Amino acid sequence: MKPVIIKSTEQITQMRQSGKLLANVFKALDEHIQVGMTTMELNDFVESYITQQLGAIASTKGQYGYPYAVNVSVNDVVCHGMPKASQKIKSSDILNVDVTLKYDGFLADSSKMYVMPEAPALARKISNETYKAMWEGIKLVKPGVKLGDIGHAIQSYAERQGYSVVREFCGHGIGAQMHEGPDVLHFGKKDTGLTLKPGMTFTIEPMINQGTHKVKTLKDGWTVVTKDKKLSAQWEHTILVTESGYEVLTLRDEEH
Repeated sequence: MKPVIIKSTEQITQMRQSGKLLANVFKALDEHIQVGMTTMELNDFVESYITQQLGAIASTKGQYGYPYAVNVSVNDVVCHGMPKASQKIKSSDILNVDVTLKYDGFLADSSKMYVMPEAPALARKISNETYKAMWEGIKLVKPGVKLGDIGHAIQSYAERQGYSVVREFCGHGIGAQMHEGPDVLHFGKKDTGLTLKPGMTFTIEPMINQGTHKVKTLKDGWTVVTKDKKLSAQWEHTILVTESGYEVLTLRDEEH
């Protein structure tokens, strides 16, 4: 069990700064991403923006030996998709871009779905509904709530839309380290699990599949895909438990 670290006022201020910078990364990417660019070009843009424009660290790179600054998970890729110089973004694709940034010793972690202009309606729908599922969990966050309540809310919403929740991956505590306690499951039972306290910081990042929740990892050791080759979507934010509720540390301008 990884320890759950309650952040001090000073540490929260530092995490707010990291979160704000990471929101800026996605704002820059919104204007840069386009059909026809390769996923490696996307990776290189993000790494350059983080290091050159923001003076921060692209902390996904080197994490557990992972060689790139982003995960780019396209269509049936659930998570940890590796950028490739040979993979061009198609007009019908949906893709999740997952970025972790470190600034002044503290991390922020977020991911966003990009829906290309000719993506089918069902692809657009799973992206939208996964976003809503994430918020079903986020809006419950406050002191005294249990983690099982959050997982239950996400699972219930996703399953009402006819989707399934991936079990093998979860949200996590975050701060000076990428993975702290607690583990934040995106499925579960009400009134179970750890009780939330002010100063906790963690990610909520549901991975939602069109078909079965079952997944498999490809031979590269990183890329995780749906077992039935149906679409998957994910959204992620870094959350702070406040005295009375929550604060989304990675909130982007379009979400205010």
